[in-house]
Amino acid sequence: MTNVVVVGSQWGDEGKGKIVDWLCERADVVVRFQGGHNAGHTLVIDGVKYKLSLLPSGIVRGGKLSVIGNGVVIDPAALLREMDTIRGQGVEITPDNLAIAENACLILPIHQQLDNVREEALGNAKIGTTGRGIGPAYEDKVGRRAIRFGDLADPETLPAKIEKLLTHHNAILRGLGKDEFSVEDLLNPLLEMAPKLMPYSKIVWQLLDEAKSKGQRILFEGAQGTLLDIDHGTVPFVTSSNTVAGQASAGSGMGPGSLNYILGITKAYTTRVGSGPFPTELLDEVGKGLGERGHEFGTVTGRQRRCGWFDAVLVRQAVKVNGISGIALTKLDVLDGMDELKICTGYELDGKVIKHLPSNPAEQARVVPVYEVMEGWKESTEGARSWGDLPATCVKYVKRVEELIEAPVAVCSTSPERDDTILVTDPFGG
Repeated sequence: MTNVVVVGSQWGDEGKGKIVDWLCERADVVVRFQGGHNAGHTLVIDGVKYKLSLLPSGIVRGGKLSVIGNGVVIDPAALLREMDTIRGQGVEITPDNLAIAENACLILPIHQQLDNVREEALGNAKIGTTGRGIGPAYEDKVGRRAIRFGDLADPETLPAKIEKLLTHHNAILRGLGKDEFSVEDLLNPLLEMAPKLMPYSKIVWQLLDEAKSKGQRILFEGAQGTLLDIDHGTVPFVTSSNTVAGQASAGSGMGPGSLNYILGITKAYTTRVGSGPFPTELLDEVGKGLGERGHEFGTVTGRQRRCGWFDAVLVRQAVKVNGISGIALTKLDVLDGMDELKICTGYELDGKVIKHLPSNPAEQARVVPVYEVMEGWKESTEGARSWGDLPATCVKYVKRVEELIEAPVAVCSTSPERDDTILVTDPFGG
């Protein structure tokens, strides 16, 4: 038995949706372990597009148990809307194929309000959050005042818990000159939604332990990317959760000894949404071309992504931090037709060449990428399903990426279609 953790090795948007769906075929259980509805996966199955934000990717595949772990922050209203949308596309969602951790924390309307007013107050120094309340919800979790999913089953104690939460947040809203929330503002919608949600409440750590005992294959699905991790990312321009592989254990209740293979999803170039450092960003026609060919717009926000050359320094750092076993290289076909390609192999900082991204924002702003130039290829790689289908110069590019990031390519994706995939190593060991 092998359990697989899928993480992004860059700033998110690496194409995790397709790879997770591709792996779902052999998984019995699919677990979402961090983040909220600020991240999205787009799955294309038999020509039908499914856009998922909170629901694990396994939900659109019959016969799989999908699990939302305790590391996720859940907007109950957004979850119900997403469930309705996916049901409208013919997907069955019941307590038999969806389980939600009773100890997962909730995102409430006051969190969204705080998210937006604080971004507004930052002005030009704003972080670039999605405004969905993710950060304030995680703050409540750490502050031990969060409303948890299982609390919806106990309407008698819920008002006192909400009042405690409001004591903290209303003071902030008052200081910013914004309207405050009453207990009823939050309580009444929760009580209305509770009967629809409580059948999905489960003891997830126990559920996963039982699956492990039965020898079932478990796929852990992360959101965002390593460089958006609250500890290991480009702070402050990061998300509010741990996005690295270790969080699969903490965010689900399954011990780290059960995480057998770490697959790092890695785009063949680099993209980023929102503010923050981006050493290899291209502000010219080349960068614009990558964005157009790669359809680089966010699944959730629709924001255009910033594009740049492949940064081997950052991906190698992600390989080390996550303990990545192998990478899934995506969007290789976007590089088709380019005369030359560049790979960042190091940074120059104050006259010295370094092989890592500093954690200090001032130093991050001063790094200058050191590039290695490689020959491009004119032939199309779209739809390739074996190494023999790829041009020799393309294979050379992939091999150089492997050398620089110090991890093998296990899977190579050559189009958004599920079957346009080159398998080198099966993460599930099959």
